[in-house]
Amino acid sequence: MGIGGSIFLIALGAILAFAVDASIGFLDLYVVGWVLMLAGLVGLILTMFYWRSRRQTVVRPTTQGEVVEEYREVRRPGPPV
Repeated sequence: MGIGGSIFLIALGAILAFAVDASIGFLDLYVVGWVLMLAGLVGLILTMFYWRSRRQTVVRPTTQGEVVEEYREVRRPGPPV
């Protein structure tokens, strides 16, 4: 869902629960607002948990004298300049 979608659901639910004073015969907007806020909160927690698990770093001890080198060559397509 993402952070943006979760915040949107929370905001929409708060508007329906606290600001709208309308009555639809078979639908209670107060309850719908609370359900949307709860769904947004669950989505936000799951998104944060997912992001946290992706950002864990792995530390590997190196031995003495071990050298790691990287070389990257970037070429542009077309004739050489």
